[in-house]
Amino acid sequence: MSAPIPARALRIDVLTLFPELVEHATGFGVTGRARMRGLWQLETWNPREFAAGNYRAVDDRPYGGGPGMVMLGEPLRRALETARAAQQRAGCAGSHTIYLTPAGVPLDHRRVMELAAADDMGYVLLAGRYEGVDERFVRDEVDEEIAIGDVVVSGGELPALMLIDAVVRQRPGVLNDAESAAQDSFANGLLDCPHYTRPESEGSDAVPAVLLSGDHAAIARWRLKQALGRTWQRRPDLLSNRLLSTEEEMLLAEYRREQQAMQQQ
Repeated sequence: MSAPIPARALRIDVLTLFPELVEHATGFGVTGRARMRGLWQLETWNPREFAAGNYRAVDDRPYGGGPGMVMLGEPLRRALETARAAQQRAGCAGSHTIYLTPAGVPLDHRRVMELAAADDMGYVLLAGRYEGVDERFVRDEVDEEIAIGDVVVSGGELPALMLIDAVVRQRPGVLNDAESAAQDSFANGLLDCPHYTRPESEGSDAVPAVLLSGDHAAIARWRLKQALGRTWQRRPDLLSNRLLSTEEEMLLAEYRREQQAMQQQ
């Protein structure tokens, strides 16, 4: 059993050319309510405000030619220094800088839980734009590079928001029911099972009878079997990295037999 996550407020600073986007998006739902309750703190820093010259340029053409622009290291460095100083004043024991980039290590639930458990650490998220960030800044200042998925988007703001949401929801007191996080997909290395709500039936398509039985042991068994089967069908790579118990092996075999029988009908 993992150790409980400490209850100190989480501090996240975001370096972004679009601070309004980050501020606005974090004001809704779970993350918004948690922020209003003081369970986590957010500050945004626009590198353009730290840029020199009349035009406050934050990007320039890449050496070697090619399309697009590259974010300058110096404005980012000044913004990062300011963010780290603000975290220190806020009582953070340390600061950890994360660059959201397709070249990073794919984010998974294990890493989310590690980030959520680091109670005395402040996080600085770098939301890049254009073709990327000057590699010297990344090499000297970034502690970790994270990718949300094998996809390229226009900037790091959306990946940063996804990371914030994933981490914040794992903090104590954020969700009304702590079991909600424990039953999420990936929490136990599996995809989540199917869920149903009213009406009980839609035409010939009815809610599985076991969910209406009131037999909690049978329901738990059904949900685990469905989670195993869904993972086997959609994300077999997760099963290859997970040691199944004897019960889980039996449930997965049962699910496969049921699927085979359905296909033969």
